[in-house]
Amino acid sequence: MATTRLKSAGSGGYQAELDDAERASRDEILALQTKRLAWSLAHAYDNVAHYKKAFDRAGVHPADFRQISDLAKFPFTVKTDLRDNYPFNMFAVPREQLVRVHASSGTTGKPIVVGYTQADIDMWADVMARSIRAAGGRRGMIMHNAYGYGLFTGGLGAHYGAERLGCTVVPVSGGMTERQVQLINDFKPDIITVTPSYMLAISDEFKKQGLDPRKSSLKFGIFGAEPWTNAMRAEIETTFGLDATDIYGLSEVIGPGVAQECVETKDGLHIWEDHFYPEVIDPETGAVLPDGEKGELVFTSLTKEAFPIIRYRTRDLTRLLPGTARPGMRRMEKVTGRSDDMIILRGVNVFPTQIEEVLLATDWCGGHFIIELMREGRMDEMIVKAEARPESWDGSGLIVHAEKISSFIKNTIGITTGVQIVAPDTLERSAGKAKRVYDRRPKG
Repeated sequence: MATTRLKSAGSGGYQAELDDAERASRDEILALQTKRLAWSLAHAYDNVAHYKKAFDRAGVHPADFRQISDLAKFPFTVKTDLRDNYPFNMFAVPREQLVRVHASSGTTGKPIVVGYTQADIDMWADVMARSIRAAGGRRGMIMHNAYGYGLFTGGLGAHYGAERLGCTVVPVSGGMTERQVQLINDFKPDIITVTPSYMLAISDEFKKQGLDPRKSSLKFGIFGAEPWTNAMRAEIETTFGLDATDIYGLSEVIGPGVAQECVETKDGLHIWEDHFYPEVIDPETGAVLPDGEKGELVFTSLTKEAFPIIRYRTRDLTRLLPGTARPGMRRMEKVTGRSDDMIILRGVNVFPTQIEEVLLATDWCGGHFIIELMREGRMDEMIVKAEARPESWDGSGLIVHAEKISSFIKNTIGITTGVQIVAPDTLERSAGKAKRVYDRRPKG
């Protein structure tokens, strides 16, 4: 495990870098959250037709909110609510006041569209700057940003945060691994932001070029957009001699920068609770669970203007813990799984229903399929095994059809997956709900 490089600067100098919210006590944070929750609930109710209907249907009004425990009276928001209001019906300001929109891929249906006023962009830059600083970044450092740019929130979120902090940004985006290594060698960045699985690909390219990753200039790595283990952290830190921390975010809440692991403790992600209020609920009943119990993570925005989000069910499984490096702000444990069937593969969200839709559009598949997740070396891989209809099966494996499906998935969903077409009646049948996903990746 890498030694935290920040400690050499002395804790006093580091504490001087923190903003007021990071220094606030738990009581101060709770008072601020109560005030901001009241505003956010009223803002959503008064300006978003969906929330007015949802609140009215649940028999609650923003005036019913007087203390934080009252939030549990308000209805949840789920992903289908956002899709059903495509493209701009969830916005709480006129479209003309938006300075930016981002969107999910929407490969098999309507995408989720999120919007930002200038104040939202400024807040996002602030929490991302705070995140980069918590990970070890400082003004004047060079940041190599290998998150994807475009409609995906990762690249631009990290970019604006680094500029706000006063870093020099190298906006490389994803891909072109040989060039990534060249630019790291030539520009000598201090920080890298990238998915952890792609960092392993960069590591392999270093070695392919005969270069020692430990001799690179990189000191701090900020890794997110997919689940990753402490074992992967240890490998990255050992390979590059840097400090690796976890970042969490999702477009529906703001993008990256909702929570960040602090480099001096590396013990879970501190949630920036002055802007995002977290709850953990029982996925089955919706009941709010006490801190320390594992359940589904739910977020309510406290300061967002264009796209307020009320009790959004992320489907991510975690638990809330007391703050450590930032005592006033609670931590969330590394996400351990999902309460739905979404797969996160190399930073891309994939639902089995997306694969099903692709397969059922063919004339050879009867709808029976499974998805196997494996780890070849250090990279996660996905294989789709689909049964052919009896009248289509010729014993050859229908290789041409399999290649077409693989290509279509790559071009629409954005991931490379193997496709195997198997003989009729060879895949196991489930007596109840079909088991689609078999995760054969090693744990830990």
